[in-house]
Amino acid sequence: MRGHEVETRAPEETEALGAAIGRAAQGGELIGLVGELGSGKTCFVRGLAAGLGIDAGRITSPSFTIVSEHRGGRLVLQHVDLYRLEPSREDERSLRDVLYGEDVAAVEWFDRLRSADGDEVLLVRLDFAGDERRAVRLEARGARHERLLRLAFGA
Repeated sequence: MRGHEVETRAPEETEALGAAIGRAAQGGELIGLVGELGSGKTCFVRGLAAGLGIDAGRITSPSFTIVSEHRGGRLVLQHVDLYRLEPSREDERSLRDVLYGEDVAAVEWFDRLRSADGDEVLLVRLDFAGDERRAVRLEARGARHERLLRLAFGA
């Protein structure tokens, strides 16, 4: 397991982290975002989209839509928000193609997936660190995501 920790001081810095991951993505990555409301999960996904060449202005918090597909970049971004989803095996099966396909999947509230513990994933934890600052921990589980961190940050 490989990790990278940083503290961001503004939303733009959180977006820049996401953009670095987006530029390094090769397809098939699963990015699991965990953090309280307002911690910067959607901000990170906006950066991820920009790094993939997708208009970041199209990325909004999809709390009323479980999956939003974004095209127009070098890879497709599947933006998943599980905030309003009650964890169940049936829901997880219906999301399987989105989460484990050839696109880049960014999943807000990733900790709500019951099977998330064993997944190969880049887990992104965002915590409040005062004012607009965020403590961001990126933890790679599996070879694909370790490579992603190396390409993005040399970690």
